[in-house]
Amino acid sequence: MLTWKPQLAVGAKVASSAIVLAGMLALPAVAQDTYLGSREFAVSCAVCHGATGKGDGEMAKLLTIKPADLTVLAKNNGGEYPFRRVFDVIDGRSQALGHGDRIMPIWGDRYEAEIDESAKHQLLGSEILVSSRINDLVRYIGSIQKK
Repeated sequence: MLTWKPQLAVGAKVASSAIVLAGMLALPAVAQDTYLGSREFAVSCAVCHGATGKGDGEMAKLLTIKPADLTVLAKNNGGEYPFRRVFDVIDGRSQALGHGDRIMPIWGDRYEAEIDESAKHQLLGSEILVSSRINDLVRYIGSIQKK
């Protein structure tokens, strides 16, 4: 009996990479719409990273490792916003200190859980929706970089 799981995993990775690439290409646009990403940031990130992304959210004082100042990611990367690195950390493919075991972000499971049941049964449906949501968030974080 054939199994599709390996092919779905490869397809999901390709779809995710395509969405990341699209986000990277769109980042320099002058009138970049960051509304969805800003809403996601307010709901998922601000509690630790603060409303302005400086790492001073309400939960920051309770964490053993201070949340990163997300406004200086480009500055700390030679002036270039590390789009792919930020995407990977949020997506969970990179370890981020302060978030415990590799379920990073804690919000990743929520993204998957909130997807309509019908989308989960479409080929790559949930992966595309999750990656798109992360892309919006990463683009927003790119927009709050200090000049």
